[in-house]
Amino acid sequence: MIKPIHAIIVGDEILSGKRNDKHLNHLSKVLTSNGLSLIKADFIPDDLEVIADTIKSKLQCIVFCFGGIGATPDDCTRQAAAKAHNKKIIRNPEALKLIVDKFGDNAFPKRVMMSDLPEGAHLLPNSINNIPGFFMNEHFFMPGFPEMSWPMVDWILRTHYSDQLNNKKLDSSVWIDDVPESMLIDLMNEVTKNNPNIKIYSLPKLGPKIKVELGVKGNILEVKKAIKEIKKGLSTLNHKWYEN
Repeated sequence: MIKPIHAIIVGDEILSGKRNDKHLNHLSKVLTSNGLSLIKADFIPDDLEVIADTIKSKLQCIVFCFGGIGATPDDCTRQAAAKAHNKKIIRNPEALKLIVDKFGDNAFPKRVMMSDLPEGAHLLPNSINNIPGFFMNEHFFMPGFPEMSWPMVDWILRTHYSDQLNNKKLDSSVWIDDVPESMLIDLMNEVTKNNPNIKIYSLPKLGPKIKVELGVKGNILEVKKAIKEIKKGLSTLNHKWYEN
């Protein structure tokens, strides 16, 4: 049984309105598409005590935390995570090597501070610039930059929760306008042949124009494969599709 999933979004700039948060919407959609759900989200300031208390209140939960792991004075999520988990801050040799490999001599003396992590922390790969995030138990700490943190979310789900995802069920569909169901039968048969464990369905909706919901139910990974085949097949047939 997977633990409750919480999000923490750190940043004075979010709370003041200087920047709009994008993480919550993205994380919610990614989790939902994988048959999971977010229980709660906290928006908190760049304050060590507030961050530490928030993290500590979720020690029995899965946490996706965004922001505050840089090297500037207002970035204190690394220290807060250490405090919440009752760990010392140490210079992580793996993180240090990645930062030095990236910046060379310019890594010193400030950028290397990003390798000061809670003792026992493991690294999250950063596909954009190799400056890692980190995790402790099931608390995952990522940069505030979406282009860096969102691939980390995918990596976390794929690496740490693939077994649970394999057992999840999903219902995924697309909508097509002005196409009768009879013109979708061959595609449905082909998708069913390629994915025998899923259940495919079409649901017409009557109105001013014909609308059909074409979808699949079943194992989450198989459903994702099948829905891709449906989208590709509709495009090949020159049928425009859209998601509700």
